[in-house]
Amino acid sequence: MASAKSKIAEPVRIDLKKDDTVKVIAGRDRGKTGRVLRVDRETGKVLVEHVMIVKRHTRPNPAKQIKGGIAERESPITVSNVMIVCPGCNKAVRIAHHMDATASGQARRTRVCRKCGQALDRK
Repeated sequence: MASAKSKIAEPVRIDLKKDDTVKVIAGRDRGKTGRVLRVDRETGKVLVEHVMIVKRHTRPNPAKQIKGGIAERESPITVSNVMIVCPGCNKAVRIAHHMDATASGQARRTRVCRKCGQALDRK
């Protein structure tokens, strides 16, 4: 009988950054928008504020001042289920990259909205 080995997922290239505003396009929270709290490039997931809320049962621990009970918190969601919201057109869009020259002569890659062309990176 062959033992099943669990495949380690390849790291996914993620164009999202912390504090980006994203819209959920698939899953039980489809249509919600929120701010990215954390990006996990190893598992290909993002933690979005007020999206994918799960109930977590915690045991009380007086030594750490933790009250027991049922706490609600966010759970990570797959990157493919969210799209970034463009501040210009205020819609969920795909990301393009433009190469800009800096003052020192080096090329810098910036994230750009594919619909309106506005830069998604804050300066």
